[in-house]
Amino acid sequence: MELTLDELRALTGWAADCAARVLPLVPDPRPAAAIAAAREFASGGPRTRALRTAAWEALAASKTSDPAAAAAARAAVGAAGAAYLHPLESPHQVKHIVGPAQQAALARELAGGSASDEVAWALSQAPPEVGSLLRKFPPGRPGKTRLGELHRQLEAALRG
Repeated sequence: MELTLDELRALTGWAADCAARVLPLVPDPRPAAAIAAAREFASGGPRTRALRTAAWEALAASKTSDPAAAAAARAAVGAAGAAYLHPLESPHQVKHIVGPAQQAALARELAGGSASDEVAWALSQAPPEVGSLLRKFPPGRPGKTRLGELHRQLEAALRG
């Protein structure tokens, strides 16, 4: 399977937009840096070590006792990591596609908001490339948790 840079840029831009919506829930600046790095790649910048480093730093920021902030930071990790989606025909890759929107919806819910509204927003903003990219992969394996339910909603709608 082949993934084009245009597809990865579209996915990464959408993922960054999803993660940015819950960024105010994270007091740590590292997730914001990961989103900025993702947006730079999405707008035509190169995939660099700085992008990976920003993702790892955002992951470190997710180690917080605040569940909403942790989920928001994981959304930022996913946004920066989207640029590195692997062209492997594996269900595991699907969570890298839906993960930023899924984590953003969970963060919103944990902060007292509506996960459904966040999922609806994410779906309304997804460029066509995200759905076509997702359809290259076998169905994901989301599990039976709340996070898994959000994954199922996003994947089903994006697969169309």
